Amino acid sequence: MNRAAAIERRLGDPNRTQMHYARKGVVTEEIARVAELEQLEPEVVRSELARGRLVIPANIHHVQLEPVGIGMALRCKINANIGNSQVHGDEKTELEKLRVSIECGADTVMDLSTGGDIDKIRCAIIAASPVPLGTVPIYQALESVESVQELSADDILGLIEHQAQQGVDYMTLHCGLLREHLPMAKKRLTGIVSRGGAIMAQWMLEHDQQNPLFTRWDDVLAICAKYDVTLSAGDGLRPGSLHDASDDAQFAELKVLGDLARRAWAKDVQIMIEGPGHVPFDQIEMNVKRQIEECDGAPFYVLGPLVTDIGAGYDHITSAIGGTMAAFAGASMICYVTPKEHLGLPDLEDVRAGIIAHKIAAHAADIARKRPGARDRDDAMSKARFAFDWNKQFELALDPQTARRMHGEASTEQCSLSADYCSMCGPRFCAMKVNRQLDKA
Repeated sequence: MNRAAAIERRLGDPNRTQMHYARKGVVTEEIARVAELEQLEPEVVRSELARGRLVIPANIHHVQLEPVGIGMALRCKINANIGNSQVHGDEKTELEKLRVSIECGADTVMDLSTGGDIDKIRCAIIAASPVPLGTVPIYQALESVESVQELSADDILGLIEHQAQQGVDYMTLHCGLLREHLPMAKKRLTGIVSRGGAIMAQWMLEHDQQNPLFTRWDDVLAICAKYDVTLSAGDGLRPGSLHDASDDAQFAELKVLGDLARRAWAKDVQIMIEGPGHVPFDQIEMNVKRQIEECDGAPFYVLGPLVTDIGAGYDHITSAIGGTMAAFAGASMICYVTPKEHLGLPDLEDVRAGIIAHKIAAHAADIARKRPGARDRDDAMSKARFAFDWNKQFELALDPQTARRMHGEASTEQCSLSADYCSMCGPRFCAMKVNRQLDKA
């Protein structure tokens, strides 16, 4: 689609959000493209967006964007976090992480850089990214001062607009964490584990004021309406351990987020709600359904959830297990977790492993929810397996590179791409080979 021309036609409008046009009955180019990708009628996408149950993060300054829809009516999306830290990572590395993320199928990417020339890194990522880009503005706001005490409410709002001008498509703002919630977190085993939530808690204590993102919510909404930035209401009190899941602190913040979502919709601003975290498997469905109820169906964007606290080094698996359940219950997007979660900044292979694990989780949920065409690729894979069409199997795999490598490592002169069996069973014990012989009998 020619997004530049579409944006040019909207420049005279004071409110340029996809929700604004959807509520006027307009099927924008972005809405039409999402409908095409999702195999839905454009009116379905438009009406869901108008109701607030679907978002299309699409900043007017991110011209080369390929639109992505996030909502319960669509297939489940996954996000990949990239970004440097104050001790590791540079522009070249982050661009390579972006490349791998897109290659492996990430639907959106978040730049969580906290060190170095953050603006330069982000501008390079936006210019190179065809997928929606998210950020957490408070990270850069804090990096620009010596201490939280020096950070004013105007500084925070100014940084939000600065990133909107750069072309950021959606922003995580920890707007629902209030001063009165802080005592609740003291009862926890792991306290406040969200970086953004911890920063906002520190800001409120040191300034002896209420959360500025909450008190100046209308100013935030004005910025979002101007640039069409989708809000991702952050869960600053998400549980960081199974012990703390589904507690009073978590649900008190969720209630505030629901109220803020309704205020956003009143201004035609798109918003999704972020969710936990670490949650026992049996509590995940309840968490999703409670979010849907509290927030009137706003898209739910979950981190995992991780279903155990002892998976260090394998938390992409603990997270994917929880993500499958969350997506099946109604979550709209899963934030990936890599094997390095809790241990260090992920490298390229960690990014790849995290994305593939969560693509599997989202895809499994799409099949279970009977999304249009969700199982087509699986059926094609089954046909290719029965036909011993190895190259077709590699092509259909979520990670073709790894599938081809593993088959090659296990191959012998007798067991190659032309063989009608693999090294796991061999020629005499291959069930599919035997089946084909039975069919001829």
